[in-house]
Amino acid sequence: MPSIESVLKETRVFSPNAEFAKQANIPSMEAYHALCAQAEENYQGFWKQQANEHILWHKPFTQTLDETDAPFFKWFADGELNISFNCLDRHLNTQPDKIAIIFESDKGEVVRSTYRDLHRRVCQFANGLKSLDIRKGDRVVIYMPMRIEAVVAMQACARIGAMHSVVFGGFSAKSLHERITDAGAVAVITADEQTRGGKNTPLKATVDKAIAMGGTDSVKSVVVYQHTGNDTSFNATRDIWWHELIQGKDTDCEPEWVNAEHPLFTLYTSGSTGKPKGVQHSSAGYLLGTMISMKWIFDYKPNDIFWCTADVGWITGHSYVAYGPLAIGATQVIFEGVPTYPDAGRFWKIIQDHKVTTFYTAPTAIRSLIKLGPDLPDNYDLSSLRLLGSVGEPINPEAWMWFYKKVGQSRCPIVDTWWQTETGCHMIAPAPGAVPLKPGSCTFPLPGIAADIVDESGQTVETGKGGFLVIKRPFPSQTRTLWGDPERFKKSYFPEDIGQGKFYLAGDSAYRDSDGYFWIMGRVDDVLNVSGHRLGTMEIESALVANPLVAEAAVVGKPHEVKGESIIAFVVLKGSYPDDEEAPNIVDELRNWVAKEIGPIAKPEEIRFGENLPKTRSGKIMRRLLRTLAKGEEITQDTSTLENPAILAQLQQPIK
Repeated sequence: MPSIESVLKETRVFSPNAEFAKQANIPSMEAYHALCAQAEENYQGFWKQQANEHILWHKPFTQTLDETDAPFFKWFADGELNISFNCLDRHLNTQPDKIAIIFESDKGEVVRSTYRDLHRRVCQFANGLKSLDIRKGDRVVIYMPMRIEAVVAMQACARIGAMHSVVFGGFSAKSLHERITDAGAVAVITADEQTRGGKNTPLKATVDKAIAMGGTDSVKSVVVYQHTGNDTSFNATRDIWWHELIQGKDTDCEPEWVNAEHPLFTLYTSGSTGKPKGVQHSSAGYLLGTMISMKWIFDYKPNDIFWCTADVGWITGHSYVAYGPLAIGATQVIFEGVPTYPDAGRFWKIIQDHKVTTFYTAPTAIRSLIKLGPDLPDNYDLSSLRLLGSVGEPINPEAWMWFYKKVGQSRCPIVDTWWQTETGCHMIAPAPGAVPLKPGSCTFPLPGIAADIVDESGQTVETGKGGFLVIKRPFPSQTRTLWGDPERFKKSYFPEDIGQGKFYLAGDSAYRDSDGYFWIMGRVDDVLNVSGHRLGTMEIESALVANPLVAEAAVVGKPHEVKGESIIAFVVLKGSYPDDEEAPNIVDELRNWVAKEIGPIAKPEEIRFGENLPKTRSGKIMRRLLRTLAKGEEITQDTSTLENPAILAQLQQPIK
C-alpha cells in the first residue's frame, strides 16, 4: 500500500517568549529532552518516580508495570488509593478555602465552591449513594447538566469505589438505553431538565424513555437533581430527589480504598458500526496521566484560573474538569451554557469576568466563534490569559493564527493537544515554555510516550511520509479494555497485522516533518484515495479554511469509477448563504484556491454550501452523515443528537 501523502505546507514558527519560559514547569528544550532521556534510560523507573511524586497512596506499590497479560497491561497493581481522596482530601490541610470551582449558569448566575465545600458535598452525596445500597464495583450512569452537581456525582462514585459511566446530556433515549444496558447500571443520576442557550430540555423524561425500552432491570434507583423545578414524572418506588437523598446525611465519608487497577469509569465512544465501545479506565494510571499533563502541558501554577469548555459527557470533561484540575489543586471555571447565548461574546465575557488564565477549547468552537464575530474579542479584556489550548481534532493553521492573534494577543502559547478517549490524557502536545510552535502541529510526544508513525508492516516511515500513528510502549493512562469485550479491544487497538499486536494503534494518520514535529492528517478511515493518491481530509479542509471567504469546511470522499474516490467539500462561508447566481462563482474560486494551495489532485469535485455543518450538541461534526449525503443515499442513521437537523436538506444539493 502506498504511504499517505502529506500535502500541507506550513512554515511559520513561534518560539516561546522568554518571560513565559522563565517560569515554565518545563522551561526549555534541554529540560524537555532531559525528561525524555530519563524515560528512555529507565522506563519503569521514570513512571515509578512520577507515580510516587504525584499520587497519595494508601498502600504503596512495589511493582510498576506488569506486562504478563499484554495488551491488558497493569500499572502499580499492588498499590491502593482513592481518587476522590486524591482530588479533595489532600487539599483540606493545605488550602481548604481555595476556590475549587467557579460555576456560571446559562443565565449568568455565579456560584463559587471551595475545596472544603466540595469535599462536604461529595461526602454527603456519597453517603446518599451508600444508603441506596450502591457499593464498590457497581456501575452508575450519570446523565446530568454541566453543573457542579455533575462533578459531585462523579467524585462521589469514585469515593465509594463505584464505576461511573457519564452520558452526554444531548444523547437520545436510545443512546442512553444502550449505555445503561451494556454497563448493567444499578442506578442513574440525572436532573429534571438542563438549560442551554436559554432553553430547557428534559433529562429525566429521556431517562424514563430509556428505561421503558426494556432490558434495564438492573436499575434500582434514579436520583433526580431538581434544577429547573418544572413538572417531572416520578416513580415513587424507583425515583428519589437528590435533595431528599442527602438530607441528614453525614458530611464525612471514609473513602473506599481500591486497587490501583480498580476501574474508575467506562466511557462509551460511538463506532461507525455496531454497538458503542465502553472504554474502561483504571484508577491510578489514569489519575497520574491527568496530573502530569496539567503540570507539563497546561504549565499549572497555583494562581491559575483554568477553564476547559468541554462537557463532562466527553473524555476531555473527565480528565480536565472532573479529575485533573482538582487533583492538582486548581481553581477552574465550569459553564452551563453555550458560547452564543445571550450573544456571541459569552466566552470572552467569561474570560474577562473570571480572569481566566488558561483557556482550553475545541477547533469547532474556535471556527464557530470566528464566523460569529472575528473581531469580537477586541471588545473584552482578555489580558488575564497566559495559555491557550486546542482539543478534539486537528486545528487548521488559519484558525490557529486567529486564536493566537485575536484571543491570545500574540503573547499566549497554544497547546495543540493530540489524545483520545482511549489514552485518557495528552499524548502529543507542546510543553509551552520549551517547544517552538508550528500552527497546525501538535509538536512532540510527552516524556515517556513512545509515539511513532509506521506503515502497514509496522516499520517506521521516512520523514515527510504519512502513516499510522502508534504508541509503541504501554503507558499508565491507557484504556485497560473495552467493557465486556476484550477481544474487540485487542482487535481494535493492538492488531496483529501492525506491529505484531505490540503497538497501540490510534486510528489516526500522521506524518513527521524534517524537524520531527508530528502533524495529524485525520482518521485513517478519513483518508481519501484519489487517483492512487492517499490524501488526508484535514489538510484539504485546512486549505479551504485558509481562503478568506470560508469559515468552516468538512471534506469526505465519494466513490468514483475512474479516480477511486472524488473529493466532496461541505463549506460554511463567513458571509451569508450564497444565492444561485453567486454560488457557481464561489465554487470555481474555491476549487482553484485548493489547486493553488495543494495541487490539482486535491481539487474538490463538488462543493456544497450550508449555513452550518451537521454537528452534535457538543459541536462535533457528524462526518458519517456527510458521507451519506455525498453519496446521495437516504439517511438512516440516528440524527437525534444533531444540534441542527434542518441543515441536512441544505447540504443535499451540489452546486452545478
